[in-house]
Amino acid sequence: MKPLEGVVVIAVEQYGAGPWGSVHLADLGAEIIKIEDPRTGGDVGRYVPPFAEGEDSLFFETFNRNKRSLSLDITNDAGWAVFHDLVRRADAVYSNLRGDVPEKLGLTYDQLKDVNPKIVCCSLSAYGMSGPRQKDPGYDYILQGLAGWMSVCGEPDGPPTKTGLSMVDYSGGFVAAIALLAGIIGARTHGVGMDCDVSLYDTAMSLLTYPATWHLNQGWTPERLARSAHPSLVPFQNFQASDGWLVVGCAKEKFWQRLVEAIGRPDLATDERFVDFAARGQHRDAVIAELDAVLATRTVDEWLKILGEAGIPCGPINDIPQAMRDEHLYARGMVIETDHEVFGTVKQIASPVRVGSEPISHRRAPRRHEDSAWVLGDLLGYDDDRQHALAAAGAFGGVER
Repeated sequence: MKPLEGVVVIAVEQYGAGPWGSVHLADLGAEIIKIEDPRTGGDVGRYVPPFAEGEDSLFFETFNRNKRSLSLDITNDAGWAVFHDLVRRADAVYSNLRGDVPEKLGLTYDQLKDVNPKIVCCSLSAYGMSGPRQKDPGYDYILQGLAGWMSVCGEPDGPPTKTGLSMVDYSGGFVAAIALLAGIIGARTHGVGMDCDVSLYDTAMSLLTYPATWHLNQGWTPERLARSAHPSLVPFQNFQASDGWLVVGCAKEKFWQRLVEAIGRPDLATDERFVDFAARGQHRDAVIAELDAVLATRTVDEWLKILGEAGIPCGPINDIPQAMRDEHLYARGMVIETDHEVFGTVKQIASPVRVGSEPISHRRAPRRHEDSAWVLGDLLGYDDDRQHALAAAGAFGGVER
């Protein structure tokens, strides 16, 4: 039995951030029922190139395994009636829409509490359901710029740079999943549901963490440092070996002591310029110059072996193909497989959320409206006549049943 078995979430979700939040709940056993708008061909993620064919894409597979799909027009009266019946049987309504849209569509707690007083309404939007930016459209790239992330990424003499992955979207999805689960636990404990107002903006700003604290209290302004160097821990950055790059990090004084011994420069430990974090921070360029000269003399693999045996935090700077070949990835069971009619065997990275010792089984992402029989018949108890009447009334759009 999976830990979230019995939890039912109606997901008015699309693209990346929203589906990323709910896919981890689906992996843990929650029934995630994707409501896909038949007027627009369902979740736009189905059509993301380059690996897309018809209504299937590897992008969509990544974010929607273990879920169910119902093509439902909630702007249609018959579709709205079906949606209300789902709310009566669900624990939560989850959406990732612009901040003012949930209320327009009737997806807030005040609008649904008469249908189900325990319902949790979780909205993940760009800027939240309040504030001057509420109605603004927003995406990961925009939030990385607005929240200051780009100002601290890249080389000092280069342009502002985004992170290589959509980390605001993915972090927002994780935050939404936490909020949704907290809301469900609260509703089951107290018998009253609630709204969960999660935004990418709040998420991005919260992830500024201690640099924000330093600025708010001491007026400190971060600046970009060469080779992705840490702002206060020296050395902790990228170094170039004879055949590539590696990261070496001395997050504790003991690692600095081990490092100078491992590279054959014990004299650096007693150099007054390098005796502690504060001193090394004041003489950052001198520290790095000394290390650069030594680390350039051996290969990445040679240094990883030497530094690893000395217990010094280090690692290679892999490209994606190299990362996908790391033996630890497979030892941890982080590559999973599903069978797909179009793509054959689909390999993807598993959820990092681990609960219990039982291995998690996976099924491919659903075809649009694939689970109508289960949702309408098994979950809602509609007979064939009721389902045909709803289809005739346009509840499911033009999708053939």
